[in-house]
Amino acid sequence: MSSLAPLAQSLAALPPSLGGTRVIGIDGHAGSGKSTFAGRLAEALGGAPVLHLDDVATHAELFGWWDRLRAQVVEPLAAGRPARWAPYDWERRRFGPERVLEPAPVLLVEGVGAGRRELRPYLARLLWMETPREASWGRGRKRDGRELSAFWDGWERAELAHFSDDPSRPFANTLVHQSGTGYEWTSGISATPGTPSALTDGDGLPQA
Repeated sequence: MSSLAPLAQSLAALPPSLGGTRVIGIDGHAGSGKSTFAGRLAEALGGAPVLHLDDVATHAELFGWWDRLRAQVVEPLAAGRPARWAPYDWERRRFGPERVLEPAPVLLVEGVGAGRRELRPYLARLLWMETPREASWGRGRKRDGRELSAFWDGWERAELAHFSDDPSRPFANTLVHQSGTGYEWTSGISATPGTPSALTDGDGLPQA
């Protein structure tokens, strides 16, 4: 059994926060390892769906995507209906084919801004990747290569502005730490009593 199982079990036991779904936000700086962690947590949850906010944002709306997410995902799931949304293609700069997201017991929403003020009321739990900003950005730049350096320059300014106006970390229930042996998590400022802490996943350091 994955050592993320205790965390997964605690999340699955939470009351639903959006219709019959427990929405778990996974926020952090770009390059902090959110996608890798979300994938492993989804496995520990038995294949829970993951909504990547990179698929919701666009070049023109790095953080201006809330109205679209609300209309396409939040409102349908709140009514117990499937969500229908079209992921953004960052290379072609347009939305791709529509996808259907069926209501599920747990939905992971990962990406910068997953803990934004508009989305927080619909979250059952907010997790924050506790990787320093400069280290996260350095990892992201290395991953994406020099050809995207201009995009990263713009992204860093946009992320700084976003978190300055709408910080997520102060509202996180759980802080997720990375080490050479995997993950550890501890209670955040907004943790509820009984939040598990100091448990480790030993699958190795995430790469993105």
